[in-house]
Amino acid sequence: MFPIIPANSATASFPENDEGIFGYGWTGSNVSMTNLVTNAGVVGTDVTGVGTARGGPAACEYGGDKGIFGFGGIYFLTSVSNLVSNSGVVATDTTGVGTSRQKLEACSYGDDKGIFGFGQSPLRSMTNLVSNTGVVASDTAGVGTARSGLAACEYGGDKGIFGYGNNGGQYSITNLVSNAGVVASDTTGVGTAREGPAACGYGGDKGIFGFGHPYMVYASMTNLVSNAGVVATDVTGVGTARYHLAACEYGGDKGIFGYGNTGSGTAVSNLVSNAGVVASDTTGVGTARWYIAACSFN
Repeated sequence: MFPIIPANSATASFPENDEGIFGYGWTGSNVSMTNLVTNAGVVGTDVTGVGTARGGPAACEYGGDKGIFGFGGIYFLTSVSNLVSNSGVVATDTTGVGTSRQKLEACSYGDDKGIFGFGQSPLRSMTNLVSNTGVVASDTAGVGTARSGLAACEYGGDKGIFGYGNNGGQYSITNLVSNAGVVASDTTGVGTAREGPAACGYGGDKGIFGFGHPYMVYASMTNLVSNAGVVATDVTGVGTARYHLAACEYGGDKGIFGYGNTGSGTAVSNLVSNAGVVASDTTGVGTARWYIAACSFN
């Protein structure tokens, strides 16, 4: 007899992304506190920081149920990383690997691995792969337009996408990441060019870019990413327009945008449904800050 294979078995191994964590950031000085996100999308109060206080790091999932913060540092540059356990506990600094830089981004790929990419030190396009045990690899030669202040998220269950950013001007170009961690050349941008957006997955296999800073204004528009990595045109924004915020998944198939800069720091958050619909502002919890990072775990 042939075994009976459940209809959803093709995606059964993908990470649950049940809870999330916002961490680090800038308030006028570098900070290292974190804020956990429950599987209902509730943001917790500040948890005392662990590791080097810094703004402009990036974060992603690895190992199916854990996370990692890496790089960053306003007024200095570092490549240190901090692992996040599957219970949301942040570890002390791991000695940095790769080029120190800030305002980069990260996402997971291949179901259980991660990738840091791009950033400023000056502007870069190199990447650093993260193994399924949280080990950061040395630099991989960059592909695509060097830029900082971009965003990244997963799509298609096991692939990733980097998008938007700044290189002396705002961009809307994207770069797809295969399920083997290979970054593709630039894809012509869709939607409003901007720096400082955030991105996360939703719906199990899709993604969303949101918010950011087009030339001389703050924005709250979003752009959905299909499960084939195709970015859609702008969706009218909901919530406080801001940039240099962060986003992560929670509840298995939903997302959350949080924190950012509106001209000053804010801690408001906006939930994303499993259909990619962004909700109005939720009152901020924790220290208002920007140049922050987030990832899911568990």
